[in-house]
Amino acid sequence: MLITNESTENYLETILILSRKLPVVRAVDISNELGYKKSSVSVAMKNLRENQYITVSEPGYITLTESGRQIAEMIYERHAFISEWLIKLGVDEKTATSDACKIEHVISPESFRAIKEYVNKE
Repeated sequence: MLITNESTENYLETILILSRKLPVVRAVDISNELGYKKSSVSVAMKNLRENQYITVSEPGYITLTESGRQIAEMIYERHAFISEWLIKLGVDEKTATSDACKIEHVISPESFRAIKEYVNKE
């Protein structure tokens, strides 16, 4: 797995989520989803493209590459699992989602796997 940062992971996860909801993903969709300026999203897409996490077609449609999809799916799995787990522990949904968004980027693969195995045993 390639080394990424939280910003890269958030953009890739957002592209994955949008690609499941929309027929095509464009920079404006990402901007609207995240509430970021279009110029900021444009710079981020350039970086993602240069790092080969996405491709952008002539009309501006954004698609995850295989490495981009792997990272996005890993982050999304962590987010969904941790959110659900915190809610089951009694944390309100808004807080659980917010906390999961922070935890998903810093937890090691080993710790996440151990938590997942422990929770799934119950």
